Amino acid sequence: MFKRLPIAIIVVVMALLTASCSSSKEASKSKAKAAQTAKKPPAKKGAIQEYSKVITKEAKTDEGLFKVHELDEKYFYEIPDSLLEREMLMVTRIAKTASGIGFGGGKQNTKVVRWQKHGKKIIARVVSYSVVASDSLPVHEAVVNSNFEPILYTFPIKAFSKDSTATVIDVTDFYNKDVKALGLPDRSRKQYKVSRLDADKSFIQSVKSYPTNIEARHVKTYMAGSPPSNSSTGTISIEINNSMVLLPKVPMKRRMFDERVGWFTSGQTDYGLEAQKSDRVTYLDRWRLEVKDEDIEKFKRGELVVPKKQIIYYIDRATPVKWRKYIKQGIEDWQVAFEAAGFKEAIIAKDPPTVEEDPEWTPEDVRYSVVRYLASPIPNANGPHVSDPRSGEILESDINWYHNVMSLLNGWFFVQTAAINPNAQTAEFKDEVMGELIKFVSSHEVGHTLGLPHNMGSSAAYAVDSLRSKSFTEKYGTAPSIMDYARFNYVAQPEDKGVALMPNIGVYDKYSISWGYRPILDAKTAADEKKTLDSWILKHAGDPMYRFGKQQSGVIDPSSQTEDLGDDAIKASDYGIANLKRIVPNLIKWTTKTGENYDDLETMYGHVLSQFNRYMGHVSSNIGGVYEYYKTSDQEGAVYTHVGKERQKESLKFLHKNLFETPKWMIDANIFNKFESAGVVERVRGVQARTLNNILDFGRMARMIENETLNGTKAYNLVDMMRDLRRGIWSEVYNGRSIDTYRRNLQRAYIDRMEYLMKNEQTSIPPQFRRWISRTNVNVKESDIRPIVRAELKSLQRSVRSSAANSSGMKRIHLQDIVERIENILDPK
Repeated sequence: MFKRLPIAIIVVVMALLTASCSSSKEASKSKAKAAQTAKKPPAKKGAIQEYSKVITKEAKTDEGLFKVHELDEKYFYEIPDSLLEREMLMVTRIAKTASGIGFGGGKQNTKVVRWQKHGKKIIARVVSYSVVASDSLPVHEAVVNSNFEPILYTFPIKAFSKDSTATVIDVTDFYNKDVKALGLPDRSRKQYKVSRLDADKSFIQSVKSYPTNIEARHVKTYMAGSPPSNSSTGTISIEINNSMVLLPKVPMKRRMFDERVGWFTSGQTDYGLEAQKSDRVTYLDRWRLEVKDEDIEKFKRGELVVPKKQIIYYIDRATPVKWRKYIKQGIEDWQVAFEAAGFKEAIIAKDPPTVEEDPEWTPEDVRYSVVRYLASPIPNANGPHVSDPRSGEILESDINWYHNVMSLLNGWFFVQTAAINPNAQTAEFKDEVMGELIKFVSSHEVGHTLGLPHNMGSSAAYAVDSLRSKSFTEKYGTAPSIMDYARFNYVAQPEDKGVALMPNIGVYDKYSISWGYRPILDAKTAADEKKTLDSWILKHAGDPMYRFGKQQSGVIDPSSQTEDLGDDAIKASDYGIANLKRIVPNLIKWTTKTGENYDDLETMYGHVLSQFNRYMGHVSSNIGGVYEYYKTSDQEGAVYTHVGKERQKESLKFLHKNLFETPKWMIDANIFNKFESAGVVERVRGVQARTLNNILDFGRMARMIENETLNGTKAYNLVDMMRDLRRGIWSEVYNGRSIDTYRRNLQRAYIDRMEYLMKNEQTSIPPQFRRWISRTNVNVKESDIRPIVRAELKSLQRSVRSSAANSSGMKRIHLQDIVERIENILDPK
């Protein structure tokens, strides 16, 4: 038997036993935990982690195209597997900038990107559609092999979503580092001498996700050797907006380009076509305007229908309130053109939501097309667009409206209409007048965003005297297309009461919009549309109102010029000069106010001189000119025809009469003594020299030689033109009259140009640029140009030497100098 122990002892023993057990359990747990730790080593740096450890509860998540997570100043994309391999358009724009560094809204770069999974990385590739072939053809493999897509950026995979249907990557460095495709373009880096990105002064502003796009804003600061403003900092800072928009899974059906109807285009080299060569496929850039299924029968019956998706333009919040209605009207004036294409309410102008209504609305968001109002001294406006390179579908467009475009409109309207228009007889117009001018420019720029380029051949469609008719101009405006630079009616004279002064949406505009946008419902492919599209063109073949004439960088075709009016440049310019002669005596009265200086007088006189210079260019381009009328092989007649002999001769006579014989009507000492101590002599010389150099152009001279070679005595040949030019410019040498300062300067300009022709060559234009650069290639050394120039100089030298011997004073000094100059050209020492 056991001896019973005291209760106190039992309690102590039990406590010791309990402590012993607890210690044993804790020891066991520690051993187990240590074993477990030994089995799971710490995660390696950069390893894929659990979703909850990357995207913690503290993360702010924005739902949209991708989920965008923000955590501790880091940004993560959660990319759904369904969007891997999908094409997305990335557009880089300046959102905010300093003075001299572009402008807010200015597009800097456009790329198509594709997100791919490769092992433990996500790759952003740049996609090119310049070379293609159908993936069903054997040649597709060769095209892929020769068109390898460059890698824009690689991202380590951070985690997978909880259901494993999406991949998480960290995009912080993508926006923070100097990824050139997302930042300042090379041209700007060179201009400002950028050396590197200043990472300490660069940061992400925001990354927001929307249903079909992601908008990222980031501030970039670059070390710069030549910053255009705030030079003491040695840096330039800009806020950049990157829009990434999902391209349609099924591209819009293309409409193929035809040069007989002007259009902005996209294109590809297609190796999969039946042609026995790689062939260029070019298609229109245009909005996706489609007929709703329920309206197809209405459309077939000729009823106007509202498209599935309208074209909507928002007016920038920064736009002054008083101009908004005019900009809107300029946009919606295009309704008449879309009605010709079968649509109503196709294009709409709206005010954007207020900050209170939608604090996240921004004009940089690629979902919105916006008329951007820019605080810039640039006197201009433009209308770029962003399109799907696979189909040409315009996805978004912004019209950039610079504040100082009003100063340009003011000058043009004054100098072209003040002679007959009391509303223009002032340096500052009433709001109603400026509003109408703003509406005109708004319509023109919207036309660009719809796909239409400049149609410089449009203004030559009307007979000059029709532009003096009230009934004609009220019906047709000043040109068949607002896309021409027809500007304002400088032809109209004071007695032409009620005549229209500016263009509107015209005959050609309605035709071209209809040709580009009217759905051809029974055509399944772009090729199926060709027969119908051709028939629409041929219906109006030969009618100048429906003609397209391209913009030329140097004028070869005188019927496709900028700033001209009517079908006869000589007659139109005569009318224009008559109006300038009415304006000059009134310049002081119309441009000055009590207590103000003469800045407006100087500006408007400059516009007079510029307008006069345009008239000289319009006429001189007929000399050695060649008309270009686009045709296909089923149409009769030549595409290129030389300007007639008599028209060329008349043009040179016009220049002698109105320019080379000093235009003294524009020389008014009472005007010049208000704003300069000297300059009138140089102004006159400058206009004369520019026109003279335009006539004595290598390409123009080569075309005249070719014209004579092909057409014999029907051509105005180069020898005759050079003789007529010499006899007019040097008439005092032959008639014995005195030579004033203006004429002496002109004659020296002639000698300078002849020396240029003897000593210089013309840079050849590569074939790929000939579509945009209007210039005739010529090998000067092996052409007839120099022998003819040499002969002219020798003939002139003999006449000048003889005249100098019978002259005195300044005339003799001048002619003796000319003899020496010619000697140095013909026989350089």
